[in-house]
Amino acid sequence: MRGAGFKAMFSQRSRGPTAEVFRKKHNICMVSDFFYPNMGGVESHIYQLSQCLIAMGHKVVIVTHAYGRRKGIRHLTNGLKVYYLPLQVMYNQSTATTCFHSLPLMRCVFVRERITIVHSHSSFSAMAHDALFHAKTLGLNTVFTDHSLFGFADISSVLTNKLLTISLCDTNHIVCVSYTSKENTVLRAALNPEIVSVIPNAVDSADFTPDPSQRQDDKITIVVISRLVYRKGIDLLGGIIPELCLKYPDLHFLIGGEGPKRIVLEEVREKYQLHDRVRLLGALEHKDVRGVLVQGHIFLNTSLTEAFCMAIVEGASCGLIPEVLPEDLITLCEPTVRSLCAGLESVISQHPQQFSEK
Repeated sequence: MRGAGFKAMFSQRSRGPTAEVFRKKHNICMVSDFFYPNMGGVESHIYQLSQCLIAMGHKVVIVTHAYGRRKGIRHLTNGLKVYYLPLQVMYNQSTATTCFHSLPLMRCVFVRERITIVHSHSSFSAMAHDALFHAKTLGLNTVFTDHSLFGFADISSVLTNKLLTISLCDTNHIVCVSYTSKENTVLRAALNPEIVSVIPNAVDSADFTPDPSQRQDDKITIVVISRLVYRKGIDLLGGIIPELCLKYPDLHFLIGGEGPKRIVLEEVREKYQLHDRVRLLGALEHKDVRGVLVQGHIFLNTSLTEAFCMAIVEGASCGLIPEVLPEDLITLCEPTVRSLCAGLESVISQHPQQFSEK
């Protein structure tokens, strides 16, 4: 289960001389702009990690911004309390950051819940950066988990990296989801590598089991599960769909996810009259993801940057293309339409029976 690595880290340390410290029960506050009802890997990670910490005896609350009419306090499974704060969203579900407008609300939550550890998630989240700043002014311990990779050249990356350097300069510990992500975060924020740990993402394999009987043998289905945003390479996806559908009449695309780039896929589907071969499922609830994955022969991920894609892990568990299986089950491509088409044609050239056997 996701969060199990965090649990293992605590259990291993509890055998040492500082056992009393790690056996202490904490009041932990998870903070991020990204949480349910918004869907994604960060949202699922926060929820699953919170449930693991509650199972260990800690108290956990989550702080995020209001989503539409969902404001105030909500309670989820096992008494998990969620604060939906009335903060204004600026862009892509992230709030505006000034460090001061959120102070009264966050201080109220930290004091009211007697928080001892503040755990912020995602470099994209303004609330996460604000929470680290406010927690330090209150003398609380802080942890930050970075879920994404960033560049160093474009203006948005430069600004985000400067903000990250300020936010993490006094953070007690940082968690990254892969070793590549750790190297990236250490360089971007000028951190001491010794305070950065790697806990890879994971899923409960019991929730994502293969079922080849759900695949239709008379056609080849390519499954895409992703937020439909620029960073996930949706423009590339829109470029390869018409080319491959023209070349392979039995090829179908099953696309789950929502975002501003959905219009790109809708325009492609309309322009090339592919309504019967390209299905856009919209936003999926987590419980429905497995039902979509098992229908596919090929899992396609077109992300331009990815620290540790949860959709790939879920696809791996369902018998599609994992990160850790033999090379004959995974194909890597350059982020171009031509390279992606060539890679998919190489995979499609295999007989569908081979997909079932593997």
